[in-house]
Amino acid sequence: MAYTIDLAGRVALVTGASSGLGAQFARTLAAAGATVVLAARRTERLNDLRQAIMGQGGRAHVVSMDVTSTESIEAAVAQAEAQAGPIDLLVNNSGVSSGGRLQDVTPEDFDFVMNTNVKGAYFVAQAVGKRMLARAKAAPSGQVQGRIVNIASVAGIKAVPQISVYCMSKAAVIHMTRCMAAEWGRFGINVNAMCPGYIDTDINHDHWQTEAGQKLINMLPRKRVGQPHDLDTTLLMLVAPQSGFVNGSIINADDGFLV
Repeated sequence: MAYTIDLAGRVALVTGASSGLGAQFARTLAAAGATVVLAARRTERLNDLRQAIMGQGGRAHVVSMDVTSTESIEAAVAQAEAQAGPIDLLVNNSGVSSGGRLQDVTPEDFDFVMNTNVKGAYFVAQAVGKRMLARAKAAPSGQVQGRIVNIASVAGIKAVPQISVYCMSKAAVIHMTRCMAAEWGRFGINVNAMCPGYIDTDINHDHWQTEAGQKLINMLPRKRVGQPHDLDTTLLMLVAPQSGFVNGSIINADDGFLV
């Protein structure tokens, strides 16, 4: 018996969709039938992705969003709903990193990471969550099936040298997820977090060919890094209408890195 996840009629907002995991998440949701709204600062790349999705029969829109600005977040979410309709699914994916030893981190380094990964993620979820809550309070019980997936990291669970602030930021995202799930779950809004392991993307692809990258790969349980499509089924499970019993979960997709 075949089992499919059908997102037809659902609207999904994906932040950080201009490249890497965000772009893959958007393609995956569109392929499952969702109308996707692509959000990032680099709208030229979003337009290319939109054309690619539409060329495969999907539905996509583009909004400009700078997650470090609450004004930009609010305007982008409002624009997304004006273009595509009420948001049912949020993939809260925007994130940055900054390396360096603990003693060398500057206030600027700290703010760069925290403003995007924590403050940005929080206020994106808040902007979408407020709209979901308003619909839930106006609708008969059980009719709203909101899904928020916060993209954290295994680095939010396990300390990784040289990226302390990034680790701290993703740990905050994990606990933020639990807080949101606890408050919003009774309104039909499920909030979960995905913690990817090491994934080969356009941002880090060259690193895996270096001596340091190869050394890291050899330390991994199966001596390999993942590909963005390796996260597809985890994402679809978390946003599926059938996942109503999954709330406040922290899902590792790391090829056994944390075992």
